[in-house]
Amino acid sequence: MRGFGTTIFAEMSALAVQTDSVNLGQGFPDTDGPAQLLADAAEAIRTGHNQYPPGQGVPELRAAVAAHQRECYGLHLDPGTEVLVTAGATEAIAAAILALAGSGDEVILFEPYYDSYAACVALAGATRKTITLRPDPAGEWRFDPAELAAAVTPRTRAIVLNTPHNPTGKVFGPAELAEIAAVAVEHDLVVVTDEVYEHLAFDGRTHTPIATLPGMAQRTLTIGSAGKTFSVTGWKIGWATGPAQLVGAVRTVKQFLTYVNGAPFQPAVARALGAGSWTGVAERLQAQRDLLCDGMQALGYDVIRPQATYFATVDVHGDAVEFCRELPHRAGVVAIPSSVFYDSDAGDSLVRFAFCKRPDVLHEALQRLEKAS
Repeated sequence: MRGFGTTIFAEMSALAVQTDSVNLGQGFPDTDGPAQLLADAAEAIRTGHNQYPPGQGVPELRAAVAAHQRECYGLHLDPGTEVLVTAGATEAIAAAILALAGSGDEVILFEPYYDSYAACVALAGATRKTITLRPDPAGEWRFDPAELAAAVTPRTRAIVLNTPHNPTGKVFGPAELAEIAAVAVEHDLVVVTDEVYEHLAFDGRTHTPIATLPGMAQRTLTIGSAGKTFSVTGWKIGWATGPAQLVGAVRTVKQFLTYVNGAPFQPAVARALGAGSWTGVAERLQAQRDLLCDGMQALGYDVIRPQATYFATVDVHGDAVEFCRELPHRAGVVAIPSSVFYDSDAGDSLVRFAFCKRPDVLHEALQRLEKAS
């Protein structure tokens, strides 16, 4: 784990406290999830759901996840063998990579990538290979299918896909997913797909799981999470779904990581999934996205407006790390340099701002940026 020391998130969060800055760095909401969800969790605690739950997750939640995948995407899963509850999506990703790859193996990532992906590949003793997403003149993030095809070697074991994508906010479309699927099928690869922002797409866009494409259900591990869907990121309730043999491999690793997790939260999440309690969250976030992006554009920033998620990207046309380290002192605002999500230098001038904050907080950040400009 050399090279994986204190994260940029810890550094910038500490700077936020030291400088009394508005923290638009880390991606967590500053409002709670649905009231009924919180009440259900409190009731579960009061009524004794406080001991180890079943290793695979409580049956109620596994059934709710299977029903969600069926009703939203037409994916049919056996909740007994094809659904595993995890300590958030982060553990699901770690357990999946550790189950699939080892020393001498390769794992393909799209960069910029969520930083835990690279750490998990390193923990597995494998090597990461990255395919770069680049914004076109219209602000659409794209990858080169030829670059993806060329990255595959006999040592490649998996492709890690994140859609909707953190940090760019890109929603991979059906044609792009078909390109990835073709490579996976041709080379008999597993796709680990992180879909935690599935219900947070904007402007009428819809999320398409790669598992729904021909030939992909049997080779895809799909990862979801209650944290982003219901704005309860601290609960750490996630899940992995897919064919029984792949989910079983993930379970084998998971049992030696956290063993089990979140007993009173699991039935509460099950009820929220069944009730579709994410309704309205994307619309609220879209309004917050527009508030921040419009405000920063008016201040002269070069903003790449996201299609989904919690984050907007700004090109500062300079050293992003230096910009982010100076911004708290200069303007009282914290952001994250996107370069930490890259292996290449393609993100050296890019900065990620989180807009999953209350409108008054975003207004305050914009006022501070205006005064400092």
